[in-house]
Amino acid sequence: MRIYHASNVVVNNPDTVHSRDYLDFGRGFYLTTIREQAEKYGLRFLRRGKTAWLNIYELNEDWNKWNVLHFNTYNKAWLDYIAKCRAGKPVDFFDLVIGGIANDRVIMTLDRYFSGELNEDEALGMLKFEKPNIQYCIRSEQMLKECLTYIESIQL
Repeated sequence: MRIYHASNVVVNNPDTVHSRDYLDFGRGFYLTTIREQAEKYGLRFLRRGKTAWLNIYELNEDWNKWNVLHFNTYNKAWLDYIAKCRAGKPVDFFDLVIGGIANDRVIMTLDRYFSGELNEDEALGMLKFEKPNIQYCIRSEQMLKECLTYIESIQL
């Protein structure tokens, strides 16, 4: 499958080392199959006066030997996993985590939930109206090496 990663640099040799802590699915290399979503994310670099690159890869979908966690919706399991990752708490290790991005509207709901303004049921009630924009987080270096092939980078 064709998959994209926006950055302020060309990323022809991805790794998990340069990932920030406390992201949606923890430390990993984040990608999306939605090109427009990656391009929109890349615009934030341009707004900061930096260069922006759309890095394009091919992701091998033979995941039988890998430990994969897939969230199909914004549900309790997704919310719990995101909450733990963003708080830096330990989670079960997965080579690949697939699930919804915490976009601007979702982030607002999550912030209200994390601050205690919303309880779990209220947050999930609000999230059920959101259609997830799926992200892929490859968390293991071995999976990156074996399953992700760099194609090209396009300057935005």
